[in-house]
Amino acid sequence: QCPGIETLCVDLADWEAVEAALGAAGPFELLVNNAAVAELQPFLQVTRSALQRSLDVNFGAVLHVSQIVARQMIAQGVPGAIVNVSSQASKRALRDHAVYCSTKSALDMLSKVMAMELGPHKIRVNTVNPTVVMTDMGRINWSDPQKSAAMINRIPLGKFAEVDDVVNSILFLLSDKSAMTTGSSLMIDGGFLVS
Repeated sequence: QCPGIETLCVDLADWEAVEAALGAAGPFELLVNNAAVAELQPFLQVTRSALQRSLDVNFGAVLHVSQIVARQMIAQGVPGAIVNVSSQASKRALRDHAVYCSTKSALDMLSKVMAMELGPHKIRVNTVNPTVVMTDMGRINWSDPQKSAAMINRIPLGKFAEVDDVVNSILFLLSDKSAMTTGSSLMIDGGFLVS
């Protein structure tokens, strides 16, 4: 849809490679941090490698990429917007999601601190917190009908989210239509948290 977009493929856990790639890109006015991993393990079986990979991608990469982009935004002296893709799992405990829930909770708080510190530079920071989304990762982790039925039964709208449900919310938070919104979490959960 946008032929002028340049794609960069970078290992987000490799901070030096990220610095080099993003340092040569830009200028930036908008950022969406969407990369994530979900290595589901029961609490008593969580491995160090799963913990480290989840921290590197779900939390560390967001912090690092946001630092690089925010510095460029501040240097340009123009307003900006950052949207971090979190999860309903940041607000509610889910079985076998000890690491995922924890990294997404940390991301929510990081986003609030970012909003507070970047606000004076006219940079807004918000999160979207979707329920299960029918991406490749969502299908892998929620393909068991018994598991998915238990979750869907807790969602008043009776379904998982589609990619466009999340994209449209992100577009709102990036746009001037949300010019007075920062430090907020937009739940895209079909009412999961009220049930």
